[in-house]
Amino acid sequence: MKNKTVSKDSFHFRKATIRDAKSIQSLVIAFAKKNDMLPRSLNEIYENIRDFFVCTNGDSLVAASALHILWDDLAEIRSVAVMNKYQGRGLGKKLIRKCLKEAKSLGVKKVFALTYSPNYFTGLGFHEIDKATLPQKIWGECLKCHKFPECDESAVLVEITS
Repeated sequence: MKNKTVSKDSFHFRKATIRDAKSIQSLVIAFAKKNDMLPRSLNEIYENIRDFFVCTNGDSLVAASALHILWDDLAEIRSVAVMNKYQGRGLGKKLIRKCLKEAKSLGVKKVFALTYSPNYFTGLGFHEIDKATLPQKIWGECLKCHKFPECDESAVLVEITS
């Protein structure tokens, strides 16, 4: 009889709750320290907790992403992060798809992301755009960023069809 390798991983995807905020921030900060994403304060995460989806494995939060509404027809996917040991399993892409599904249910027509990994998003139907085409983002939030006006992120966008 052959030994079967049984995976102990049991991933569960859900909307974030208040108790997830500190774990989300720890995950985001780990990536921000490597310059893979911008940091988010704990206060910002609490204020936007309803934007987040999380992936858990048992009692551990292993991945997160957020869908933030900016305008009547525009939303942003933010803070897509997967713990290193769980990367390559499609968890981030599944979280992005959950964000896109929610955007569609809310009636959002366009979803964008500012990213250091545009190819990751183009594989999900996004295409690269000029950041200047996102005035709501630039004038609403980018002005507060420590990297403004020398932002080195790429902008990607997908249009949601009915």
